[in-house]
Amino acid sequence: MSLSEDNTFNKIKSGNLKTFEKVFREFYPVLCSFANKFLSDADKSEEIVQEIFYKIWKKRESLDINVSLKSYLYKSVQNKCYQIIQHKAVEDKYKNYVINDKSNHSILPSDELEIEEINLLIEQTLNSLPDRCNQIFRMNRFEGLKYKEIADKLSISIKTVEANMGKALKAFRSNFKKYNEVYN
Repeated sequence: MSLSEDNTFNKIKSGNLKTFEKVFREFYPVLCSFANKFLSDADKSEEIVQEIFYKIWKKRESLDINVSLKSYLYKSVQNKCYQIIQHKAVEDKYKNYVINDKSNHSILPSDELEIEEINLLIEQTLNSLPDRCNQIFRMNRFEGLKYKEIADKLSISIKTVEANMGKALKAFRSNFKKYNEVYN
């Protein structure tokens, strides 16, 4: 590590927030772009880089970097991208297995009844939610929209989306807990 990088890292290690913010601002865009080359997903790339910076700040006092700070950041992003790619490969392999496993496709009448009951419980839970909460949940879970996309479409803050999703998930946990108690 160069003398200036060593000094920068020591400042971060001692809790100097301004130095950390400076490093964050300098490297964040290029690291996001670097991660996106691996993942082709800008949101996921940003999430990875944010997570790495969060962990650096959180573990700053015990962190020991023996290479340049720049090299450490790039290698951390690269390793995290590889982990995600490997995880996705395992998921895809499992999905293909489930799709191609013909023995797995036979559904018993009792299973159909249980599926109907679960679908009914899902609809009842959704209908018990306030309209906005219901709408946000459906946009996230059924349409696959991310919180930011929902917030933009509804002209609300991401925090509002998070709060409504929390309320919806709490209702689902509560209703399905009752369901599990009855059927187990």
